[in-house]
Amino acid sequence: MHDIRLIRDDPAGFDAALSRRGVAPQSEAILQIDSDRRAAIKAAEVAQAAANQAAKQVGAAKAKGDEDEFQRLRTLMADSKAQIADLNAKAKELDAQLNAHLLGLPNLPYADIPDGVDEADNVELHLRGAPRNFDFTPVEHYEIPAVASGMDFETAAKLSGSRFVMLSGAVARVHRALAQFMLDTHVDEHDLTEANVPVMVREDMMVGTGQLPKFGEDSYQTTNGWWLIPTAEVPLTNTVNGDTVDGATLPLRYVAHTPCFRSEAGSAGRDTSGMLRQHQFEKVEMVSITHPDESDAEHERMTRCAETILDKLELPYRTVVLCAGDMGAGARRTHDIEVWLPGQNAYREISSISTCGDYQARRMNARFKPADGGKPAFVHTLNGSGLAVGRTLIAVLENGQQADGSVHLPAVLHGYLGGKSQISENGLLI
Repeated sequence: MHDIRLIRDDPAGFDAALSRRGVAPQSEAILQIDSDRRAAIKAAEVAQAAANQAAKQVGAAKAKGDEDEFQRLRTLMADSKAQIADLNAKAKELDAQLNAHLLGLPNLPYADIPDGVDEADNVELHLRGAPRNFDFTPVEHYEIPAVASGMDFETAAKLSGSRFVMLSGAVARVHRALAQFMLDTHVDEHDLTEANVPVMVREDMMVGTGQLPKFGEDSYQTTNGWWLIPTAEVPLTNTVNGDTVDGATLPLRYVAHTPCFRSEAGSAGRDTSGMLRQHQFEKVEMVSITHPDESDAEHERMTRCAETILDKLELPYRTVVLCAGDMGAGARRTHDIEVWLPGQNAYREISSISTCGDYQARRMNARFKPADGGKPAFVHTLNGSGLAVGRTLIAVLENGQQADGSVHLPAVLHGYLGGKSQISENGLLI
């Protein structure tokens, strides 16, 4: 959601920022609706003032016995009442049009975000860890012998269709261990508050974080109106929906492990093999709600929290800043962390950490009361994966694969696996 006052003050700057995201100029249409809305409100106020004045005079006319004046004033009052109702209705309709227009627009990128249209224009910030030198040709996760019996796409397709997977045995246990390890690290070392949240939310919660109204096709809705969450960002961020929180309590930092549901609209033909792109998957999601002055520092902090998980798992990765054309609609700046997948011989996204400024807060009407007692202001919101559990599983399996078909597991997971350290070539945890 955008501040209409900023658009009034600098329409050219607003359009220029949107153009960096490939969006056509919007300020002229927005300001025309805004002008018509303000004119209707002003006309209603004028009509109301006339009606109020007539109401004061009608009694005097009656007392004087001036029937003509009395009737004129009564007619004026009736006409004004109808006019006021019409003008208020018009203003309300125009206000709805304005909100609908603003709700459909993406956030404005920060000035320091690189220009570009897609992932080819993203800029690498740093590279950590060196890809392992294999003495054999590494394969993708679903082709590793140790994984074959524990990653069942055929049964999942029978149950639910394409882009689902059924994990079992050692693979399922490693998947669970990864989520537990991530949560423990974020809670114990990064001082995040763990939350267990609903995975079905009301429609206005999806509007609050920007998934609606424009991107409804990317998510699933139940027959009674709930939406299945595409990420725990939705319930965690909306915990402050409609609230004015005490500024002294900021930042609020949360982490949650949930199933996530995405229709993957527009991704036909992409990553159809394996479990890289699924309709149902699990993520450990981080959300921070901060004072505006602290949001940039918080973004760096959250990025490091996510990177730490990969450091501990001894997985090579790189961190990039997304160009203006590749960011999600709600972000002003996004850092993507891409893990090395030897089976694909490529870095693939495993986390996106975004700062949204006050874009979501305006949609949610989420504010904070400054410690100095000043006027309440909008909070800033941030979100990021810490990490996508399924993609982390893929990275662990591919980077740990051995020539005999077994998989060596990162040391940090051994304690979560009863001291076991590998998956044998026949799929046993040993």
